[in-house]
Amino acid sequence: MTKGLGVVAPTLQAGRRGLGRHMTNRELRLTKLVNQHLGFVERVLRNMGVPDADLDDAVQRTFIVVANRLDDIVVGAEKSFLFRSAKHMASHVRRSASRHSRLEPFDDDVPVAQQSPEQLVSQKKARELLDELLDSMPEELRLVFSLYEFEGLRMPEIAEYLEIPTGTVASRLRRARKHFQAGVRRFEAVSTFAGAKAQRRVGS
Repeated sequence: MTKGLGVVAPTLQAGRRGLGRHMTNRELRLTKLVNQHLGFVERVLRNMGVPDADLDDAVQRTFIVVANRLDDIVVGAEKSFLFRSAKHMASHVRRSASRHSRLEPFDDDVPVAQQSPEQLVSQKKARELLDELLDSMPEELRLVFSLYEFEGLRMPEIAEYLEIPTGTVASRLRRARKHFQAGVRRFEAVSTFAGAKAQRRVGS
């Protein structure tokens, strides 16, 4: 989970000040959006190809857009707006990376939880494989796959987010799953071959 985001600080400070005064409706709404949807925005950005080094900054920039446009966001449509903003931000970050102009990351060196080295290595490998498989998907498939499999959204919700027919969502999800499964099978085949090759070397 992203931590230490600059955009969160003002909302938390406003909450503390609220002990001495009432927060405005706008401050309350922004605080609620950050608290409820920070993880969602982070996952969308990451699954859309934003590198870890750029993730904190991209999340903050997304919420800055939300703060600037807060009065224009229809009540009840906040998550949809957050998704579109995150999608646009991910595209911007990827374009910047392709021009070798990286965003400067925030300092984030505090461990989230105590884990064994074996657990950390295993999780890192799993995340790297997932990132590789997602990166290999066409963007239209990756979007649908991520929203359905990772965010638990239903097809009609995804259709609304992406402004496409529900049938198109179903079709893209089928193609994305086939793409993902094929990638997993390729990885398993390569791993099996590498393991067998290493065993032969040890036995020789």
